[in-house]
Amino acid sequence: MRAKTYDEIETGLEEKQSNLLQWIETTPEQKKQIQLGPADETAVEEHLHVIEESLEKIEEGVFGICEVCHESVDDELLQMDYTSCVCLGHFSDEELRQLESELELSQVIQRGLLPQQVPSIEGINVAAFSRPAQIVGGDYFDFVDFKDGMHGLIMADVSGHGVSAGMLISSLQTAFHTLVPDADSPLDVLERINRLYIHNIKFSTFVTIFFGKLDPETHVLTYANAGHNSAYLYRASTGDEIWLRPTGPAIGLVDEFAVQMDSVQLQQGDILLFYTDGITEAFNQDGVMWGEDSLADIVKQNMDSSAEQLIQKILQGLKLHTDGSPLEDDVTLMVYRVR
Repeated sequence: MRAKTYDEIETGLEEKQSNLLQWIETTPEQKKQIQLGPADETAVEEHLHVIEESLEKIEEGVFGICEVCHESVDDELLQMDYTSCVCLGHFSDEELRQLESELELSQVIQRGLLPQQVPSIEGINVAAFSRPAQIVGGDYFDFVDFKDGMHGLIMADVSGHGVSAGMLISSLQTAFHTLVPDADSPLDVLERINRLYIHNIKFSTFVTIFFGKLDPETHVLTYANAGHNSAYLYRASTGDEIWLRPTGPAIGLVDEFAVQMDSVQLQQGDILLFYTDGITEAFNQDGVMWGEDSLADIVKQNMDSSAEQLIQKILQGLKLHTDGSPLEDDVTLMVYRVR
């Protein structure tokens, strides 16, 4: 059993190492900076160093040894956090309670999907659309209320496609539905999700997340953007354009996760757009990317349209740009229009 656990950890670490190295080598610098937020590439290199140290310990036969008693660290603990270096017998009561909570949540995360519902918010028209490039997609949007009744909105994009990305999306959705109803802020939730995923051997990639908390009465949006594409706010009353840029790195991308919160006041006539990079990074036959400006132009040209109509206009513009060719990436849109 012990050897099987170590084999699974080693395989997962090698896959995660490969994914991060490929990200460093192939991701354009501009996209890297979006996904890293205020961090830099050295933070990813530090994460790779942690992975390399763990792989070396496995090879040397010293992986999973308690630093206090030199006995083996529990398998379940290592699977949740491969950097664990103290066995359960040396945990304090408080640490044991926290671990028990994390293990329970980890088990809940493995269970099925919960249904999505488009919310009804007084004074705001909400619409959403999602289409995977493959049978199983890596995009995720959702709406989950906080414990104080405020509206939570989520837009996420897993690095990669296919079944592995879909499995992470499934677990991510369950994590949000488990955590948000007991949380006070987007920051609390993202920090805990990152702790669950960063050293968990079952998750070998990273995910970008825009997570907001909207007060339905004041229309103040408090948000944390973990390496996701900048949400776009068009203020129809003044013509101002506001991009809600990343306030931290993507979940699972760097070892030292530091994300900040920001806020914006929504006003009458405002259009707030969330999207994944399958929209802005769609290329035409000449290799020209659609980009943020083209997306913003569609919004400005159709500022009197409903949220549902805006989504259709954006999809039409995207189809025109790509000459109707099949999209290579998942496409997800979410529009909030203040009446």
